[in-house]
Amino acid sequence: MRGKNSIRTKLVLVSALLVCFVGFVFPVAAIDRSAVEKLALGEGDERLEAINALVTEGDPRAAEILGALGAGELQVAGKRVLIVKGSDVVDAVTGEKITPAPAEREDVVANNRLRGAVQSALASFKLVSADRAARFGAAKELLAAPDAAALPLVKKALAKESDAEIRALLESIAATLELKTGDVKTRLAAVRTLGLSGSGNAKSLLLSVIESETDADVRDEAKSSLKRVDERLVWGQRAGLLFAGVSLGSILLLAALGLAITYGLMGVINMAHGELIMIGAYATYVVQNLFKAHLPGAFDWYLLCAIPVAFAVSALVGMALERSVIRWLYGRPLETLLATWGISLVLIQAVRTIFGAQNVQVENPAFMSGGIELLANVVLPWSRIVIVAFAGAVVAGVWLLLTRTRLGLFVRGVTQNRAMASCVGVPTARVDTLAFGLGSGIAGLAGCALSQIGNVGPDLGQSYIVDSFMVVVLGGVGQLAGTIYAALGLGFANKLLESWAGAVLAKIAVLVFIIVFIQKRPQGMFALKGRSVET
Repeated sequence: MRGKNSIRTKLVLVSALLVCFVGFVFPVAAIDRSAVEKLALGEGDERLEAINALVTEGDPRAAEILGALGAGELQVAGKRVLIVKGSDVVDAVTGEKITPAPAEREDVVANNRLRGAVQSALASFKLVSADRAARFGAAKELLAAPDAAALPLVKKALAKESDAEIRALLESIAATLELKTGDVKTRLAAVRTLGLSGSGNAKSLLLSVIESETDADVRDEAKSSLKRVDERLVWGQRAGLLFAGVSLGSILLLAALGLAITYGLMGVINMAHGELIMIGAYATYVVQNLFKAHLPGAFDWYLLCAIPVAFAVSALVGMALERSVIRWLYGRPLETLLATWGISLVLIQAVRTIFGAQNVQVENPAFMSGGIELLANVVLPWSRIVIVAFAGAVVAGVWLLLTRTRLGLFVRGVTQNRAMASCVGVPTARVDTLAFGLGSGIAGLAGCALSQIGNVGPDLGQSYIVDSFMVVVLGGVGQLAGTIYAALGLGFANKLLESWAGAVLAKIAVLVFIIVFIQKRPQGMFALKGRSVET
């Protein structure tokens, strides 16, 4: 028994000696104690230097200490720096839990300047986070306000990063910082890296290099890089302009498509069409509030319910107007114009009475928030992308209805020759009501879409009624293809001219073009076909 105890004692001694030897030869990395003490006990610039030293070190415990400082959880007991979270007290340098906690402790106070430096430092530490979204956000934040102290951590993150998008951001950050601190060779490499970017920040940095750089080689390389960056920015502007034209064209198409049906079928100048758009927007607002109150967990899906509701409400209002007022005024365009204008005023006042005169806010679902960063200077909002796709779906639905259904056949027949259609048994009065309801329902869909890109108010429809008539007249009365081409054409023309001459002059130029075009071609881009054209 005594021999076994002797052997066990020897094994314990050998193990202890091995541990001491390994600890001596391979010392465990510890955080810089002096930097931590300066952070807690230093004065002014010493504390900022301590933050830079901790960032440079890149130890995960440094992030914990800086986070504790920002949260007001850092304390000192003599020269010992502590992290205090509730009843738990931990040594900031070693991470050792202290029990019992020192009785006399003082809070470490951080001023606004120090808090700002801590926030920047914590953003830098996120560059090595396991979460891709956290790394991407940190890289974007650091690119906007690069900190020279973060360069070692940026290089460390760059060596590990496998995501191409984040790597490009990190390379730009590293190049930006090396321009300020590196030698000529390093600055040349940094300038070449910035030349691969397509961001406005890179352009600004290269311009500053051209103005302030003393080395001719670096300055010449900066000029070449600036030319490459400008080329990418120009392509980005063109892509953004193209998307803006498609977006505006899809909105005009949604607003004018219903009017193309009603105006083309019955020749009714419906000045209340804008108010039918407004009703669709307010129907969306009501559905949103109902989901907030009764189905908050399914709020992101309220738009799927709002679309049929907006269509149905606007269609029912339009059919009621046709049955009660408009059907008695066919063939009397002036009286119809005045009557529908009066109806529009009544609808506006009714909405003001029910919902108030102030604009109301319709929130986007989560899947319509944010956007796609196509290029460094081009972001495509999801709300606009969804509206473009929605407009395409509505056009496809209307085309199928007009070309593949019995109602569509009747509508086309009445449009081409009302008298002949009536003679062969088409119920023209019922077709008028259904077609007017269809056009009004499409206006409601336009209101539902418009609620996702701006505020909803009683005057919403007034902003689109003139543009809607311009699209219908330019495309050709009652012509679906003409309406599509006219809406997209006016959208592109507006955005292109706005980029050159501003919004006001662009609007004037478009109006002048339409006046001249209609004088030369009164039937619009696509003329009606049928015997009614000859009469």
